[in-house]
Amino acid sequence: MSSNGPTGYGQNENPYDGSNPYGQQNPYGQQPPAGQQPPYGQQAPYDQQAYKQEAPYGQPGYGVPPQQPYGQQPQAGLPHWLGQPGGYGGAPAPGSRQLAPIGERLVARLIDVAVLIVPTLLVFVVLGASILYYVVAALLSFGYEAAMLLTQGGQTVGKKVMKLRVVDLGHGGKPAENSLLIRAAVYTLPNAVYCIGSLFALVNVLFPLWDKPLQQALHDKAAKTVVVKES
Repeated sequence: MSSNGPTGYGQNENPYDGSNPYGQQNPYGQQPPAGQQPPYGQQAPYDQQAYKQEAPYGQPGYGVPPQQPYGQQPQAGLPHWLGQPGGYGGAPAPGSRQLAPIGERLVARLIDVAVLIVPTLLVFVVLGASILYYVVAALLSFGYEAAMLLTQGGQTVGKKVMKLRVVDLGHGGKPAENSLLIRAAVYTLPNAVYCIGSLFALVNVLFPLWDKPLQQALHDKAAKTVVVKES
């Protein structure tokens, strides 16, 4: 009998004699020579497939948090949720939030003072320049500040006009009600104390000028809040 008879059941053909049918895969663990692609219908070795599935350099794969672009590291001391300006002196990225400019915060406060002028004058007409007048005026300011912050998403009339908002320092969202009440109390109630209250109010308003980098007033620090500019 000839030794070149048909291959028996369970016997593998020689992978190097060129007799493999078209479309069959190389045996496990065998790779095509370097620099050659596998024939049509054959899969690339496992390690080559894994290499091809890797994300391109600088592009994180699905589920991997994006990295800060080179040269755009967050400023030290700022919370992670604050947006970075778009280049030197440029506008912030769309949808991001920036700390409110101090000048715009001052304008917003002046608008709020204008809102309270009429009721404060009425209290003065009734009570005169008495200790009770300062107490009632402070309570009136507290009621306005607290009610607006709690019901208007961290905004007063002045902040709405200037597109400013009070947010939580930790996550950039809506502060807790207790935080907003503390903020309103620290800002307004010291005015109930004659002379000393006015001095505290002056220091409080100017405090953001030298508080870096968050530009917080004393009532912001007490409530752990910051004021941002809505983009």
